[in-house]
Amino acid sequence: MTMRTRTLGNTGPQVSALGLGCMGMSALYGGADRAEAVATVHAALEAGVTLLDTGDFYAMGHNEMLVGEALRTAPAARREQALVSVKFGALRDPEGNWTGYDGRPAAVKNFAAYSLQRLGVDHIDVYRIARLDPDVPIEETVGAIAELVEKGYVRHVGLSEVGAETVRRAAATAPIADLQIEYSLISRGVEREILPTTRELGIAVTAYGVLSRGLISGHFSRDRQLPANDFRAHSPRFQGDNLRHNLDLVDALRGIAERKGATVAQTAIAWVLSRGEDIVPLIGARTRERLGESLGALDVTLDAADLTAIEEAVPADAAAGDRYPAAQMAHLDSER
Repeated sequence: MTMRTRTLGNTGPQVSALGLGCMGMSALYGGADRAEAVATVHAALEAGVTLLDTGDFYAMGHNEMLVGEALRTAPAARREQALVSVKFGALRDPEGNWTGYDGRPAAVKNFAAYSLQRLGVDHIDVYRIARLDPDVPIEETVGAIAELVEKGYVRHVGLSEVGAETVRRAAATAPIADLQIEYSLISRGVEREILPTTRELGIAVTAYGVLSRGLISGHFSRDRQLPANDFRAHSPRFQGDNLRHNLDLVDALRGIAERKGATVAQTAIAWVLSRGEDIVPLIGARTRERLGESLGALDVTLDAADLTAIEEAVPADAAAGDRYPAAQMAHLDSER
């Protein structure tokens, strides 16, 4: 496996072709092993992964501290190659409930101050609000991040889960490195308006959910029981008939993967990689085993016949169920 590189748009840094999404090491997918999580970050850095993605609200700061520990205990050369992307703005209460988003300039700078401390770094490489604050113009939020760039606390401005119009308004305010948004074989809404807009403006896409939270990983069984603290226990795509339908799609994909001598997960990740050099998939591995499998996608080459077969097996809009429960879908500017 040779780690290739891609560039985050016209204004962003060069990063590894695959990034590591660290959220699941702390929250939303049931219990996680901290020592294994840190070891997985170290293994990713050793393999040439440079982009680490986290959020200040992932287990209320736990994930940032975990990433900070991993960076602090990594070999110096590996630590120096790491680029950290941070999402902010999601509000939580002590019970872990979601209570809204805050994109006010003063809040942006407050969130950044705490993230820098938890991560143990002197700057954040890419900084972005997790969801659009409906009460604060995106120009004000992005402008505050741009001020942090001017002062050296942030290197690049990013966006997350916003629509094409918001992307244009943000880009008119400050240079935007990338838009982070869900993009996978069964989440392709970005292709309609958002991806053409980012390409027109020279903005990259960091794609999360490339395995749709494990749904299209090839490892999720029809009879799997999920604990209440696992996000998927409440996700529409993992419920009843929706789950059965979606796993039928995975079975169709499995046949193609087997013919390629690859796993389902590797094939799904390779498909996202094939969408363009401006797209950097984030792999959400929580263990070194899953990380190794995901990195194997770099050795999977999909030719035109493969892509046609995949399109026939898993057509656009074939998935049953929304990406998030209704209350969370309402906060997605990208879906409007």
